Amino acid sequence: MLRWCGYVERRPIHYVVKRVDQIEDIQITRGRGRQKNLRQTIRKDLETNELNRNMVYDRNLWRNLIHVADPT
Repeated sequence: MLRWCGYVERRPIHYVVKRVDQIEDIQITRGRGRQKNLRQTIRKDLETNELNRNMVYDRNLWRNLIHVADPT
């Protein structure tokens, strides 16, 4: 998810992906056990890893910070 977040943040505002990300969240009732929304999940992941959205613009730094080794 953090890799996708970096991709979307670096896109210019006129791209569809960026515009959809900027749309205000609509309060939707969801079933038990489901995520509240993608933004809240990404915000939590950023806080857990002590990252901020401004780090996204340096691609090499971002790639190194979010890299997870292959478990195999």
